[in-house]
Amino acid sequence: MSDDESDISSASSSSSEEEQQQPKKKQRTTAIPPPLEIAPTADAASSAIAQTNSKTGTTANKSKRLIVLLDQAKLETIKNRRGNFELLNCDDHRDLCKKKLKKDPKIFRPDICHQELLALLDSPLNKAGHLQIYIRTSRNVLIELHPSVRIPRTYKRFAGLMVQLLHKMKIKAADNGTTLMKVIKNPFSQHLPVGTHVYGMSCQGMLYSPAGLAKAMIPLSPGGEGEGGGANQVCFIIGAMAAGHVTTEDHPYIEKMFSISEYPLSGASAINRILGSIEHQWGIV
Repeated sequence: MSDDESDISSASSSSSEEEQQQPKKKQRTTAIPPPLEIAPTADAASSAIAQTNSKTGTTANKSKRLIVLLDQAKLETIKNRRGNFELLNCDDHRDLCKKKLKKDPKIFRPDICHQELLALLDSPLNKAGHLQIYIRTSRNVLIELHPSVRIPRTYKRFAGLMVQLLHKMKIKAADNGTTLMKVIKNPFSQHLPVGTHVYGMSCQGMLYSPAGLAKAMIPLSPGGEGEGGGANQVCFIIGAMAAGHVTTEDHPYIEKMFSISEYPLSGASAINRILGSIEHQWGIV
């Protein structure tokens, strides 16, 4: 071996020894965040409620629904110049309301009923199967809605659907023939289960917070007992008109009138507050 080769080998061995002697750099470790908790679906919420009922000794068929009546909805049809029927409203029939009907066009607001229906049907409470909806028009036409109904999102299509319902008395599903909406016989009280507690919403009623309202009037679980000890169903009567409020003269079976805000709220906003508090109390997410 030559002197040059021995120098190269000694240099390489010394460099390797230096590398071994150098302390290894610590690798940076980033903390992995915990996984996000996913909200349960409606089926999971229903199963959770069923498990709670099984622990408390109640069965699934005893699970009750919250009944909601949208009162005094302005759903009236009128024939236009072309001979077609339309849903009477303040935007398209302003002159007709003033000249022919001799009424203020502002009271013809079927869009209020549309907004409130969307708030009810879109709620997790309805999707969990704990809501039953009725509509009573200003002409005392009583309408029952199937819990699985899906009304149109746009007002124009909603108006066409209401005209069809008021003339044919029922709307059926195209695929399986299920009756989704139908006109039923009055009075409304005969469609309530025995022992139902009926409450009306009015700005003149007793003021509750949404959480206080749920605690005072709603059972602690869909099949359980409320604070008052009764396990009967509950019905809320909510106005769907542009002016006025629910009265005990129209519904003498109302036990108490309530309000949920010191300020005037739209019907859809009030419904969202009420249903949100009930969903929180029943554990529906």
